[in-house]
Amino acid sequence: MRTDSSPGTLPAREHLPAAPAGTPVLDVVIPVYNEEKDLQPCVRRLHEHLDRTFPYAFRITIADNASTDTTPEVAGRLAAEIPEVTTFRLEQKGRGRALRAVWSASDAPVLAYMDVDLSTDLNALLPLVAPLISGHSDLAIGSRLARSSRVVRGPKREFISRAYNLILRGSLQARFSDAQCGFKAIRRDVAQVLLPLVEDTGWFFDTEMLVLAERAGLRIHEVPVDWVDDPDSTVHIVRTATDDLKGVWRVGRALATGSLPLDRIARPFGDDPRDRDLVDVPRGLARQLVGFCVVGALSTLFYLLLYSGFRVVTGSQIANALALLVSAVANTAANRRLTFGVRGRGGAVRHQAQGLVVFGIGLALTSGSLAALNAATSEPAHSTELAVLIAANLAATVLRFLLFRAWVFPDRREDDPTPVASYGTTPFRAGDVADSWRDTTVRLLPVRPHDTDARDSR
Repeated sequence: MRTDSSPGTLPAREHLPAAPAGTPVLDVVIPVYNEEKDLQPCVRRLHEHLDRTFPYAFRITIADNASTDTTPEVAGRLAAEIPEVTTFRLEQKGRGRALRAVWSASDAPVLAYMDVDLSTDLNALLPLVAPLISGHSDLAIGSRLARSSRVVRGPKREFISRAYNLILRGSLQARFSDAQCGFKAIRRDVAQVLLPLVEDTGWFFDTEMLVLAERAGLRIHEVPVDWVDDPDSTVHIVRTATDDLKGVWRVGRALATGSLPLDRIARPFGDDPRDRDLVDVPRGLARQLVGFCVVGALSTLFYLLLYSGFRVVTGSQIANALALLVSAVANTAANRRLTFGVRGRGGAVRHQAQGLVVFGIGLALTSGSLAALNAATSEPAHSTELAVLIAANLAATVLRFLLFRAWVFPDRREDDPTPVASYGTTPFRAGDVADSWRDTTVRLLPVRPHDTDARDSR
């Protein structure tokens, strides 16, 4: 549920419409820095594979990251010899910077990139981009850590890769399995809204892009790949790992403070089948119940610890009120973010005020229970007090969930079941680009580049 948020700029996913003959459907970017030896065999091998197996028009873009050797000359010769190859020169280093520049300027509806060493088997390329063409997914990544992947690499790189992905899962709650594999694709309408939010310009670019996309609710498709390590890789492992950890800290802090406008890249209501109205099944109820129970259990433990601490220095009523007040503020904040999916700071004060009203009801229940216990016995045991408070808190918890769902964090989309028709927000206008795809869902017709290209003599 997204409450108090603006509608997303992205339309519902659809199969890409038919494109005019010769218009590239896929743009594969190869970022390079001083790769004069490997660039030509890489591009020729990739072009031969796409020309033989890919059923749509394509383009290969060489993104030169300020190379100081003869890489620009090699790229220029390839572009002159092969019609489907273009070259793009940047005067600054950084893989992320290169991808951002080329992807932002490309007119192809599906954008991909791969490393120049072609460590990933090219047979995975069509399965990588097919879900994006069909409208099934927003991004796609190759995974070397999937169970059916076949990978050949040394123990050092294996350990680093798995450790890094464990860090991502533990710190950023990432669910994708392999952030670093140089084999990824994205739909252009998604890229035009997502890329302005990605700050990194180096190797952490991939991870940041995937984390933001996942947190915004976009669908990431993973493809098991066959991968052979390049022993001549020029990647500086220690420096890259340090930069990645700094990036994890920066992104984690931004997510924790709600400073990222992730609603700008959210799909609109109705795109997710979980948004559909089901008879006698309130939308999102099961997920919210699970989240509320988890938060409630942790809040109850927190409350009991606070009560036991306050009870040492004050009476039971005051200790109960203080413990309940502190735990109520934490409970409202946790339920706001985790259970009901409210992001950002908008409405936080109002939500806390309403949460305090709910707290007052819970205080009345628990205080009344303590009063009744004290009326029944003058000096109840501490364990008896805790048992009474637990029972009263269970009753208050049920009431709290109902009030949270119906009053504090209502699903405002239920008031207007009509899907949002306009997706324009500033400053990003990806919805304008996607408008041209929205009117048709016809199947893409297979187009080969040489069928219409006058420069090809075949």
